[in-house]
Amino acid sequence: MSIAKLPSAGFSITVRLALVADAGAIGRVTTAVGEAGAIVTALDVVSSDHRRVVVDLTCDAADSTHAEQVTTVLSELEGVKVRKVSDRTFLLHLGGKIEVTPKVSLRNRDELSMAYTPGVARVCQAIAENPEDARRLTIKRNTVAVVTDGSAVLGLGNLGPEAALPVMEGKAALFKKFAGVDAWPVCLDTQDTDEIVDIVTAIAPAYGGINLEDIAAPRCFEIEARLRERLNIPVFHDDQHGTAIVVLAALQNGLRVVGKQLSDVRVTVSGAGAAGTAIMNLLLKSGVGDIIACDRPGALHRGMPGLSPSWRKLADCTNKDNFSGTLAEAVAGSDVFIGVSAPNILTGADVATMAKDPVVFALANPDPEIDPREAAEHAAIVATGRSDQPNQINNVLAFPGVFRGMLDAQATNWSDEAALAAANAIAGVVGDDKANPSFIVPSVFDPHVAPAVAQAVKDVLRPPQNGNGIAA
Repeated sequence: MSIAKLPSAGFSITVRLALVADAGAIGRVTTAVGEAGAIVTALDVVSSDHRRVVVDLTCDAADSTHAEQVTTVLSELEGVKVRKVSDRTFLLHLGGKIEVTPKVSLRNRDELSMAYTPGVARVCQAIAENPEDARRLTIKRNTVAVVTDGSAVLGLGNLGPEAALPVMEGKAALFKKFAGVDAWPVCLDTQDTDEIVDIVTAIAPAYGGINLEDIAAPRCFEIEARLRERLNIPVFHDDQHGTAIVVLAALQNGLRVVGKQLSDVRVTVSGAGAAGTAIMNLLLKSGVGDIIACDRPGALHRGMPGLSPSWRKLADCTNKDNFSGTLAEAVAGSDVFIGVSAPNILTGADVATMAKDPVVFALANPDPEIDPREAAEHAAIVATGRSDQPNQINNVLAFPGVFRGMLDAQATNWSDEAALAAANAIAGVVGDDKANPSFIVPSVFDPHVAPAVAQAVKDVLRPPQNGNGIAA
């Protein structure tokens, strides 16, 4: 059973209507929208006279088809003419969502002479003599490349670099909004691993960090590993590590609420791709009791035929009892279910077989592995990736603060210790006194999150100091 689609701002439309000017016209219109299942969020009068009133009616629909149905309902009302329909999401994206603005005013010749020629030559020479000065004297100090090949865009699949650009723009906007980090989309028209590694290596001098995004597994693992070997700046695949950090933070608080220890629980994970693999690796680093990794063939276990190299690594370090079976069989008796896979693959009956007070993280988007309402009938705590449900597991809780901390530390790499510190920081923003079954992770708009994560990451990654407080 799939979760019912609810109206949301993601499918908001503004309909310009010409109405016969009588006292009940606007009431009939808003009533019709409500009866069609949409939610009126605004109604503005554009113009009016003694015969006609023109209004802009804004409403949230459940999806594109529903928006068309609402428009049809309006057009069929007596005395109503639909003049124009605007999709507010598309309007928001017109011309892109980010821009470059100068930090210096360039008001006169003196300022121009310092910012550009001839004064800039002195700065170029200083960096040539000491390349590390680029971190102080250029945008490298605060700039991240958001790199994709468009091979795994959201849950939509291999859409290519142009179609991936709106996501990368949005990511860059979030970097700036939540952590003051300047980020820029780099959408590559190649899905060849060697070419991607070479291109990113070649452009790296302008950036203080590389955020890999929406690159399909298993190539994403090799690309990240090879770039980390080549570059002296951190390389962070957010689909892997950002997801893992937020999942661990949520799980820490969730287990506190149900009175269990991470070291004592058994976790079943559905989905052994990029996100699932990173989640499991970080859970192992944090001392989880046991993990059973499941994917399309069932539970991954030692001796299983046809395992890819990444799956073989998982099978070697998880599944203590070498269980083989289906996802439903693996879930039975587990304390925790974490899904990063596909919609509607778990049932309430499956959750009912789990250990006492089970924790269910059904994170497939937009439709989770199980309807959260059905899961809640048996689970003590339920989390999803959706904004219309409690306990949203959202990477924006992690990556802005992570890169803020890495840039402030002038870090040259990323580490598991930094990931654990980031997860602890996110969990700590909620705190033991506030955590409850409906609140195990902070809001993405909580202003305390990014600074807490940044400080935790900086403390782990900053270079050692000498006695004078200068990096050794």
